[in-house]
Amino acid sequence: MKESKEKMSKGVTRRDALKLSAMALGGLAVGGAMNGPGAGDAQAATECPDPGHCYPTNDPTQQYYYYDHLPNVYRPNDPTDPKIALRDDEMRITFLGSMVPPVRRAQQEMSVFVEVGPWVYDPKHPTDPTYGRATDSIVFDCGSGVCANYGAMNIQYSRMNKIFLTHLHADHMSDLTHLYCFGPGGGRYSPLYVWGPGPSGVKNPKAPPKYYDDGTKALCRNLREALRWSTESFSFQASACEGYERPTRKKWGLPCNPVPVGDDPTDDGYAVVPIELNWRHYGKSERDNVAYDNPDTGVKITHFPVIHCRKGSIGYKLEWNGLSMIFTGDTKPEYMSVNNAINGNNGVDVFIHEMGLPPEVWAMKNLHLNKPGSGSQWDAYVNEMKSVINSSHSPIGAFGYILSQINPKPRLTVATHFQTADDTVDCAKNSILLHWPDMQWGRNFIVSFDLMVLNVTKTAITQFQSKVPAFGFSPLISVPDNLKPPKYWKWGQDSQGNRVKVGNPLAQIDRSTEIPEKDPATGDCNYRDDGY
Repeated sequence: MKESKEKMSKGVTRRDALKLSAMALGGLAVGGAMNGPGAGDAQAATECPDPGHCYPTNDPTQQYYYYDHLPNVYRPNDPTDPKIALRDDEMRITFLGSMVPPVRRAQQEMSVFVEVGPWVYDPKHPTDPTYGRATDSIVFDCGSGVCANYGAMNIQYSRMNKIFLTHLHADHMSDLTHLYCFGPGGGRYSPLYVWGPGPSGVKNPKAPPKYYDDGTKALCRNLREALRWSTESFSFQASACEGYERPTRKKWGLPCNPVPVGDDPTDDGYAVVPIELNWRHYGKSERDNVAYDNPDTGVKITHFPVIHCRKGSIGYKLEWNGLSMIFTGDTKPEYMSVNNAINGNNGVDVFIHEMGLPPEVWAMKNLHLNKPGSGSQWDAYVNEMKSVINSSHSPIGAFGYILSQINPKPRLTVATHFQTADDTVDCAKNSILLHWPDMQWGRNFIVSFDLMVLNVTKTAITQFQSKVPAFGFSPLISVPDNLKPPKYWKWGQDSQGNRVKVGNPLAQIDRSTEIPEKDPATGDCNYRDDGY
């Protein structure tokens, strides 16, 4: 950590740059010189400049956000949309959730989905890209409500089998319940792999126990047992395929052996495999922070510690085919994210970082006000928001400073975990421009919203707004022919009349109070077995 801080201590400070800009340079861009080679030392100003207050202007009962900066449209459910099938050199980043708690109707909690080309067509639908998948796909965080967005975007559960958690707050992992329980019934006939930080090591002030087992392995183990009734009740359906090739530690470049928790078969869709990461590692020694390194797909993911609420939060960097993206999760301003974004003076293509409202504005939004309140209750609420922000997050001014320290700049910076609306975005722009005068809204800096898509190549980053059916049904799945018999089965016949093991949906229920399809006394039809 000391090594990282020393690296960032060189160059002109933010206060210096702003002071010099105001005194001599006017509108000249100075943010790019803050961390570059040859930047000189200068005396810091004594006070941070006041950017002015940015109180909400939207009607508190009518919050909105216009997407005028995204003229391009992506239709993931339309097989004629040529953008569905990724090119060999293309990476796609989709925001399935973009909100700090609590959820909003327009924004679910955090999840970012990354796919890399080329596109793999389903053998049963060789010309329809909507049944296909990317060569590799990664889910970063899985907060509340995001599975609805994944479904609307036609992202099948089989494409969501690798989950990378930045930390174990509910707004970053609570939809694991849905993803895990309904995955096998929705086409994920293989284990769920979950990466995340190991135990925090924070002492319990009310010991015993002296330390809680609060890492990813414990999360997966307890999740699996907590959901036992649910998984058993659906186990009359197939949940595994014949011939599944289990990944090994070597094949996926993992830091540990991929061993499931619980008693599920190692090839089963109800097997949960935690890949616990040492959150203290950041690459000081070779490969000490590699989470995933797949030579077959070319995707490499490393991790680094960030600062958020409790020891153990991490950020991730994904590299593929000469492209790179960073997702920091939640964090206070810290040096690890900056150093990883500098990327050995090569910069990254996409830098995704949280951004929070100033405590006063956050309080006004939560209380549905468009001007500050007054009195002890108002003061207490603002102070509570301040404690949350200052202990755990990067408000708009701090985020601007972080960006001023990154040189070379990312090709595109995306602010997320943010209450996106016209007035909050305008507020953020004003603060960030103080630190980064070269910021160009819509070109090198944007704020995320749900179902925003970025297609990334070495020559261009194209932004899309998705069009999906609000009342659509489940994603398209192609059922394989080599399914294993389900856990609860009975003898039956296949379409050719062969005797086979089939699911037994009645094996686990008490039918003593059931209304029969036909009246046992008269034989009259009560209801049809075909549902009509």
